[in-house]
Amino acid sequence: MQILSCRLGASGSEAERIVKANDREYNEKFQYADNCIHTSKYNLLTFLPINLFEQFQRVANAYFLFLLILQLIPEISSLTWFTTFVPLVLVITMTAVKDATDDYFRHKSDDQVNNRQSEVLIDGKLQNEKWMNVKVGDIIKLENNQFVAISMRQLLEFFVGCGRETNLKVRHALSVTSELGADISRLAKFDGIVVCEAPNNKLDKFTGVLSWKDSKHSLNNEKIILRGCVLRNTGWCFGMVVFAGPDTKLMQNSGKTKFKRTSIDRLMNTLVLWIFGFLVCLGIILAIGNSIWENQVGDKFRAFIFWKEGEKNSVFSGFLTFWSYIIILNTVVPISLYVRLWQTFYFGKALCILKLMERFFFSILMDGSVEVIRLGHSYFINWDRKMYYSLKATPAEARTTTLNEELGQINYVFSDKTGTLTQNIMTFKRCSINGRIYGEVHDDLGQKTDITKKKEPVDFSVNPQADRTLEFFDQRLMESIKLGDPKVHEFLRLLALCHTVMSEENSAGQLVYQVQSPDEGALVTAARNFGFIFKSRTPETITIEELGTLVTYQLLAFLDFNNIRKRMSVIVRNPEGQIKLYCKGADTILFEKLHPSNENLLTLTSDHLSEFAGEGLRTLAIAYRDLDDKYFKEWHKMLEDANATTDERDERVAGLYEEIERDLMLLGATAVEDKLQEGVIETVTNLSLANIKIWVLTGDKQETAINIGYACNMLTDDMSDVFIIAGNTVAEVREEVRKAKENLFGQNRTFSNGHVVFEKKEQLEMNSVVQETVTGDYALVINGHSLAHALESDIKNDLLELACMCKTVVCCRVTPLQKAQVVELVKNHRNAVTLAIGDGANDVSMIKSAHIGVGISGQEGLQAVLASDYSFAQFRYLQRLLLVHGRWSYFRMCKFLCYFFYKNFAFTLVHFWFGFFCGFSAQVGKKTLFFLL
Repeated sequence: MQILSCRLGASGSEAERIVKANDREYNEKFQYADNCIHTSKYNLLTFLPINLFEQFQRVANAYFLFLLILQLIPEISSLTWFTTFVPLVLVITMTAVKDATDDYFRHKSDDQVNNRQSEVLIDGKLQNEKWMNVKVGDIIKLENNQFVAISMRQLLEFFVGCGRETNLKVRHALSVTSELGADISRLAKFDGIVVCEAPNNKLDKFTGVLSWKDSKHSLNNEKIILRGCVLRNTGWCFGMVVFAGPDTKLMQNSGKTKFKRTSIDRLMNTLVLWIFGFLVCLGIILAIGNSIWENQVGDKFRAFIFWKEGEKNSVFSGFLTFWSYIIILNTVVPISLYVRLWQTFYFGKALCILKLMERFFFSILMDGSVEVIRLGHSYFINWDRKMYYSLKATPAEARTTTLNEELGQINYVFSDKTGTLTQNIMTFKRCSINGRIYGEVHDDLGQKTDITKKKEPVDFSVNPQADRTLEFFDQRLMESIKLGDPKVHEFLRLLALCHTVMSEENSAGQLVYQVQSPDEGALVTAARNFGFIFKSRTPETITIEELGTLVTYQLLAFLDFNNIRKRMSVIVRNPEGQIKLYCKGADTILFEKLHPSNENLLTLTSDHLSEFAGEGLRTLAIAYRDLDDKYFKEWHKMLEDANATTDERDERVAGLYEEIERDLMLLGATAVEDKLQEGVIETVTNLSLANIKIWVLTGDKQETAINIGYACNMLTDDMSDVFIIAGNTVAEVREEVRKAKENLFGQNRTFSNGHVVFEKKEQLEMNSVVQETVTGDYALVINGHSLAHALESDIKNDLLELACMCKTVVCCRVTPLQKAQVVELVKNHRNAVTLAIGDGANDVSMIKSAHIGVGISGQEGLQAVLASDYSFAQFRYLQRLLLVHGRWSYFRMCKFLCYFFYKNFAFTLVHFWFGFFCGFSAQVGKKTLFFLL
């Protein structure tokens, strides 16, 4: 088993994965996880013991069981046993029915996924097989629009749109495997071996090597389709299963569903223990009184109480009296506050049907009022017309009834950006080409003026393929195109070529773009409207229509975007044989790659970019480079060699990208508007005034996140400083955090109202809090790469301290798991209530981790809504949810609990006082008994 030992780490964990195609026997020795999904808790045999065990772990049920046992003892029972037995049995039965029903639906959901049919290549032919029976190493066939329930790498060369919710990702296979075609016999003989990374949660990264026919071929993220995706824009695709079931990246990123309790519930747990201790004290006092009374007075009443001669023992009598009073005075313990709403509902039905049992349920129904109040608060949210979004007929929905009062105690809000703060609808607004701004509107005197309704937009009707929804008000750009300005043409040509957009025709024959990100779609659509129309692409070519002429470019290389490069490039050969590199990216990075001859144009364009950014627009710099044929061939050969290696592959490839992306010629810049949702600025402002801190956690790049921060007024020019943490190693991140903290603590520490308050905790424990104040408003921006280093080392404590000093925190380029980790970091180490809000599946783990999760039902599907505690259609409704419903719910609940404790003590202490008049005999009078029942 030499090959098995080489794939295990020192701790026995999986260090790398080795998978052989079409060989189940070979793969089974590694004991990879199967593709069967289990989310259910019980089966027919385990339901009763496990469910009863779980139920009696609840304090309420255990307490009632304890009382029942006491009431079964005749010597101490002062109330009949079935006053406790009947409610307890009903509660346990109804809980069991509810748990069984929930688990039935989980079984049903599991069966639906596990029993989905797929076509698997077995014994040389395609056979229908259930998803649960698919194994690692199998060759499977996917149809268009089919859900992917495993992680697989493609074998065939088809350009695939692989979509998470509304976003599409380009995926294609190695050319060596695409030659297999759809020939089943050749596919059945395929015996390639994939050596790849172990299962992990990194959605944007995959490394591996395919060994086949005495040659090795590198695999990256573009060669794998993840679980949860849907195959789009292709008829079918063959692939090889690499990860299955819990090993898939999607499942590795899935957060666990946690039982959420409010701060009032947690406080109640503590109070119940104290009150129970108070009950024991009352019982001891009354027991001592009984012992004294029996010793001094009891002999005179022996004939009435029927004690046998010689059996009288005052100490033993006090012992029995103690337990009798524990039964009688048990109502002082508000244990039935834990009774759930559905129990109250069913007890209500029982009251209507079984009037004779009213006395047995009366106390439980009274104590269940907490859940009745919570139910009413939930309906207030559901019925609130001010949280109803009429455009999509979407009301607010309280998906839980147990967290309403917690809404009024929120300290931290963790928000997604795209689709949550913004509309996720990008519009091309302005551009700078060769030092000239297009998109401004000028009056007759040539002065810049604002756009009004009277201003006519550019007429795109001459272009039958133009997108009619795009409005552009500067006629000069169209005039420059007509005059044949070569810089303008090259600018628009770059927009039509440098992207990952896919095109298709709808039923009406109209061109439709499928985009990975809306801003790319906006740029390609702009080029389309101005006559440079992206038509189609294959893995080797890109076809565009330039002012009515169809032109096909040979795609030689694609240099993809990542959060370190912050740019993307394509290298193409035009019909004239010229090789060109087209690049777009962040201006801070791209300007460093320019040829020295661009100095004057660089100054002009930088000024234009500052103007665009000041208007809250998302900007990109645009540049190109002419390449020599011989130089490109040498560079491409080195790139192929670097991709074929497994050691330091990423570093070598990144170095080659840096080498060719230099001496660029600047063309200009683009400015795209991502409109904020209505009311976002007002909501952010009001929440900040309520001392609620808002952290933005987004997968977008740093520049985009910062721009939106300024647009939302989370970041302002008046801030004392904006700390940017962008280190690529643990040492770099530690140094950047240290410098930021030195900057803060070097300032005046006197308190200033409205400024940042830093809560420093020794060992970050809630019970040791030391507050310091820092004057000035500060913000922190950290990217996902740096965050990963911080969260996995001892820096996280310092990072949390720094973040809590800042007024605003922006985390960009973060994965779904990192979002949840940030929430957990604050939740576990700060005495604060957290809320997470998002609209997509990548926000689910964050929503589950926070004390309260809010889902926005927008363009990204319903995954976030289904995992949330509350949902609505617009971010602005968060203000009303917290500051109106949350505050009122908290205020009402506090008032009720004060009444509840008063009622319990007043009711119970009557029995305590009555004990002094009945010889501490644990007896109840008729009137007292009437009120008790």
